[in-house]
Amino acid sequence: MNLATANTTIDVREIAPRERHSTIFAALEHLAAGAVLEIVNDHDPKPLYFQLEARQPGRFSWAYAENGPDVWRVAIQKKAKSHGAGNCCGGCGGDA
Repeated sequence: MNLATANTTIDVREIAPRERHSTIFAALEHLAAGAVLEIVNDHDPKPLYFQLEARQPGRFSWAYAENGPDVWRVAIQKKAKSHGAGNCCGGCGGDA
């Protein structure tokens, strides 16, 4: 598996709508802890945020760099796993 350690940008406006979320999830899966995936879209990608939180709660930060109305940019940073008493990341299947 190759982890993306550098920041990456995906312009989802150039991807077929049915492939957008799967493309983003695949990129995030291969993102190294601390690296950022920036997505560029023509609408608020908030539904993606909710899907991401449902799949891997607390594993990513979400920050808007641009809030439309024509272009939306969001920086999604993968957080490092934090384990220990009461510090489960919630995304690994370990004890919370």
